[in-house]
Amino acid sequence: MSTEDTHTSESKSCGSCEHGHDETSLPRNALVIASGALLGLGMLLQWLKLGPSMLHTGCFAFATLAGGLLVFPAAFKALKKLRLDMNVLMTVAVSGAWLVGEGAEGAAVVFLFALSELLESWSVGRARRAIASLLKLTPQTALVKNADGSSKEVPVAEVAVGMEISVRSGSSVPLDGEVVTGDSAVNQAPITGESVPVEKKPGDTVFAGTINGEGSLTVRVTKAASDSTLARIIKLVEEAEEQKAPTQRFVDKFATIYTPAVFVVALLVALLPPLVTGGAWSEWTYRALVLLVIACPCALVIATPVSIVSGLTALARRGVLIKGGAYLEAVGKLRALAVDKTGTITQGRPQVTGVTLVGDITEEEIMRRAAAIDAHSEHPLAKAVVAAAQSKSITWNESTQYQSVTGRGATAVIDGHPHFIGNHKMAHELGLCSPEIEARLTEIENKGQSLAILGHSPHEGCAGAILGILSIGDTIRPEAANALTLLHDAGIEKVVMLSGDNQRTVDAIARTAGIDEAYGDLMPEQKIEHIRRLMAEHHYVGMIGDGVNDAPALALASVGIAMGAIGSDTAIETADMALMQDDLTRVAEAIHLGRRTLRIIQFNITFALAVKAVFLILAFTGHTSLWLAILADTGATLLVIMNALRLLGGTTNLNPSAS
Repeated sequence: MSTEDTHTSESKSCGSCEHGHDETSLPRNALVIASGALLGLGMLLQWLKLGPSMLHTGCFAFATLAGGLLVFPAAFKALKKLRLDMNVLMTVAVSGAWLVGEGAEGAAVVFLFALSELLESWSVGRARRAIASLLKLTPQTALVKNADGSSKEVPVAEVAVGMEISVRSGSSVPLDGEVVTGDSAVNQAPITGESVPVEKKPGDTVFAGTINGEGSLTVRVTKAASDSTLARIIKLVEEAEEQKAPTQRFVDKFATIYTPAVFVVALLVALLPPLVTGGAWSEWTYRALVLLVIACPCALVIATPVSIVSGLTALARRGVLIKGGAYLEAVGKLRALAVDKTGTITQGRPQVTGVTLVGDITEEEIMRRAAAIDAHSEHPLAKAVVAAAQSKSITWNESTQYQSVTGRGATAVIDGHPHFIGNHKMAHELGLCSPEIEARLTEIENKGQSLAILGHSPHEGCAGAILGILSIGDTIRPEAANALTLLHDAGIEKVVMLSGDNQRTVDAIARTAGIDEAYGDLMPEQKIEHIRRLMAEHHYVGMIGDGVNDAPALALASVGIAMGAIGSDTAIETADMALMQDDLTRVAEAIHLGRRTLRIIQFNITFALAVKAVFLILAFTGHTSLWLAILADTGATLLVIMNALRLLGGTTNLNPSAS
C-alpha cells in the first residue's frame, strides 16, 4: 500500500466518522458481498461438478468484476500519475491469474483484497469515531432565558456570549459557561475523565458536553459553541491525527521504494527462469503473480496509523490530549521529567496550614483579628487568611484605620486597639522578636512556609506583643506523592523540580513529595540550561508546567506537558500534551500507554515483515498459491489492526509489563 493509498483509506474513514459510514459504504458493502457470494457459488458448482464449465467461469468472472470495481479504477488513477501502488499490484496479479487460466484464484484474490480494504476502512473509522462521537454529547439547542423569566429553545450556534441558559436535571450542558444560580453535581467524565461528578455552585465553571445531575442550573454563557472546550478538544485530536509519527514516516518512505522494487523482482522471476533455464512460462508467471500478492505492504503500512489513532483516542477519553503521533511516541520514550513547583506539585494557591499560639488568646480569636485586618487587602497571603477564617465560619467586625506597610504587612485598629499582621521583618522592626519567637519563626520558615505574625502594635502606654503566628503555605497536591511513585514505576529515572521560588521552600516541597532533585531561584533561561543538561543525560525529557510561564522550557523539552488545561485557553495551544484535569497520575498513564503503543507498533511491523518473508520464500519455491498468498496478507492486516485496536481500552492498566 502506498502512502497515498493509506491516506485515501483513512480520509474516507475520517470523513465518515460523524455519520457512522462514508458516502460509498453501501455500494462498497454490496460489491464485496456480491463478489464473495459469486466466488462461493462458483467454487461450490466446480467442486460438486454441477453445470457446464462456462457457468463456473461466469461466476468467477462476475465475482472478479464486482470486487474489481473497488480496485481497478484506483489502479488506473495511480498509473495515470505514474505511481505504482497496492491497487496496481492487485490488478496485475488478478489479470495475470486469468491469463494463465486461473480464473478462480483471480476472483479469490480480488474478493479477499476488497474485503481487507473494507475491514481496514472500518477499523480506522472505528478509532476515529470514538472521538467524533463527542459531538453527540453536546445538545444542538439551548434553553435561553428571557427577561420575563420564560425560556426559549434556540440553536446553540445562535446563542451569544453573556446570555443566560437553563440546564435542566439530567440534561447535557450545551455551552461553556458560569453558574449563576442553582447547585448540582455535574458529570465531567467526557471532558476530564473524572469518574466522580463534581459539585457546582454559583460562580463555578461548567463545560459543554458534561451532564447535569439532579439539580437545575442557570448558566451564563462564556464561550460561543465553536470556541467551547469540547470543540477545541475535537479540533486538537483531528489535527493530532494528521501529524505523522516518526515510525509512520519511515514506513511510508519504505513503501514508496519497496513497491516498485517488488515489481522489478516479480518481472525478473517471470522472465529469467524461462529464458535462462527453459522453465515453463505459465509456472514462473504464476509464481511472479504470487510474489506480487504476498509482497503487497498492506499490513506494514497500516500498522502505525491505526496504533497511533487508537492511542490518541484512548488518552483523550481519559482527559489527556497529545498533539500527534510524534509526541505520543516521544512520551513512550521519556526517561526523565522536569516539573514546575507552583500549580504542578503544589495546589498553586496559598493556604493557612497552622496557627501557633503565643499569647493567652484562642486560635479562633487570632483568626478573627487577622481576618479583620486582611479583609482590606488583595494580597494572596491576606486572601488565604480571610478564606481560612470563612471556612471555619468565623465572623469579625470591620477594622478601622487600615494601612498597608510595603514589604512588611499591614496595621489597623480592632475594637479600639492598634494591631499589626506582617512578616518576620516587621516583627523585628517593631522590636517584638524574642529568642523563643525567633526559634518558632525559624522552624516554620525551614518547612518552606510563609508566615503572618499577628500582634498588638507598640503605642503609648503599651509595649506591644505578639499574639500568634499563622503558617501559610502552598500545599502539595494530594496525589503528588503517588503520582511520583507511578512515574518511577513507569520507567522515569529522574524527576527534577525547577522553580523560581526560593531554594529553602523548594527543598522542603521536594523532600515532602519525594522528588529526586530540586533547584530554586531560577530564571526562565536557567530552567532551559537544566533541561539541556537532562536531555544530554537522558535524551528524552518531559517538562510539566502551566503552559505559559514555562513556555521556553516546555518548547525545548521532548514533550511539553501543561497542567490543568481545562482552565486555560492557552495551555492546549502551547503544550505538546495537555492534562484536562489537574491530576499528575495521568502523566504516568500517558507514559505507559505511549510505551505500549510503541511495543504494539514494533510487534506489528515485525509480524508483517515476518509473514512477508515466509511467503516470499514459499512463492520462490512454488509451495504456495495466489489465494493462499492473499489470504495470508489479509490475515496479517486484520491481526495488525485488531492488535492496535486493543489500545482503545488500555489506559487503566498501569502495569509496565502489560503489552
